[in-house]
Amino acid sequence: MNPGTQVKPRFSMGYPSLLAGEGAGPTVGAFVAARALLGLTLLAAPLAFGAVEPWAWTLLVLLALLELLLWGVGCIQNGSLKVIWSPIYWPAFLFLLFVAAQYCLHLTADSIGTRESLLKLFADLVFLFLAGQFWGTASEPVRRRMGLVVAIYAFALSCFAILQFFSSHGLIYWSVRSLGRTFGPYVNRDHYAGLMEMLIPFGVVDLLSRPRRDPLGILLGVLVLLPIASVLLSGSRGGMVALIVEILVLVSIMLAGGPRHARRRLTGKLVAGIVVAAFVFFWMDAGGAWLQLKIAFEVPYSSQAQLTFADRNAASLDCLRIFRDHPWLGTGLGSFDSVFPRYQSFATGYNWTPAHNDYAQMLAETGLVGGLVTLWALAVFLFRAFGSLRQHLERPSGWIQVGAALGCCGILVHSFVDFNLRIPANAAWFSVCAALACMRIPSAKPGSRLKTSEGRSSLSAKQGLLLRRPASPLGE
Repeated sequence: MNPGTQVKPRFSMGYPSLLAGEGAGPTVGAFVAARALLGLTLLAAPLAFGAVEPWAWTLLVLLALLELLLWGVGCIQNGSLKVIWSPIYWPAFLFLLFVAAQYCLHLTADSIGTRESLLKLFADLVFLFLAGQFWGTASEPVRRRMGLVVAIYAFALSCFAILQFFSSHGLIYWSVRSLGRTFGPYVNRDHYAGLMEMLIPFGVVDLLSRPRRDPLGILLGVLVLLPIASVLLSGSRGGMVALIVEILVLVSIMLAGGPRHARRRLTGKLVAGIVVAAFVFFWMDAGGAWLQLKIAFEVPYSSQAQLTFADRNAASLDCLRIFRDHPWLGTGLGSFDSVFPRYQSFATGYNWTPAHNDYAQMLAETGLVGGLVTLWALAVFLFRAFGSLRQHLERPSGWIQVGAALGCCGILVHSFVDFNLRIPANAAWFSVCAALACMRIPSAKPGSRLKTSEGRSSLSAKQGLLLRRPASPLGE
């Protein structure tokens, strides 16, 4: 190459060649900064009351912009723009364009609410995109480490939440008063449960994927038990149901995923963990949380902040009436609290800013167009997350992806009776979990020469030697 010749940046799309030595992760300073900032954002957002305050969600949007900018700078420093594409990006990007059209073309009943929702949606799409990029280019040890990191975070947050529950008299951080039924840093205990539904599966699958005598096994068991007990202690009925669904899905995966002896051992671990978590819950609970189950399906309407199933069902039916009058484009994302009072068919003392059913509210606000895009995204998620389970379970980091998929399943079930996806911190975590669950990392093909992280080449399988890697517990 002649001196002075300029090297043009290259653009490519697809999956990285992750044949062992590659996939060590981007080492450019801007990439490292963007990845670290994304991690810190996810850890800090729930602590700011779930980022529901205007200053908190505004900061969340600005951080998303900064992280995207740093990723772009990293691409420039690296001399190439390499995008790891996932099919989940298509419906997400299309939904963002649709909401932007609602706002720009004044197809909304509340332009301010739609603008706010558009900004939050943009931040979530950035988190979805960047999580896919960083996961796809990270090394196997880095991916595996995420399970332990998330488990430690969930344990620390649950310790704080339980301590606050018994000592703060309803005050958040022992100083902030709220009219809601608080738990942890959240004004609403259901939203704390929603966050834990996404965090707990990471630790569970990391524990189940480790060999029988792994020294971290006992530590992970402790890290997982307390968050589960905290969800039960919060008294969130939707959170309890979501955890049960996650357990059932996980058991189904284990029953279909490996040899019989491995299934028995893993199922035994899971059952033992559930029993111990339940014991810890009943030991800590003075009776208040358990009594919350009594009103889970009460028929009379509530006149207090405590909503019954009948309240939520009536609000969902009224949302369908809004959808009937605005079937194609809806009333505009974020316009629910402006439109709903005209359609409310029952008397209650509760201020219905959200519908407590994300799906019904989505239909009311975005119509048939938004509903079809949402169904597309759900179909892509289910196919990508559960269509190649055996491929996921071949490597330890694949179990982390299964944990992310379980977290998404929990929050999707909980969304039938709540609005966790309207909480910025929970929506950010959901975006990251969806990105991880939908990402497929190609396995090393037999006969290929694999490089270790130190740069040394290992012999191929054709030469009769096996590549040593952590064994999957379903293959023991």
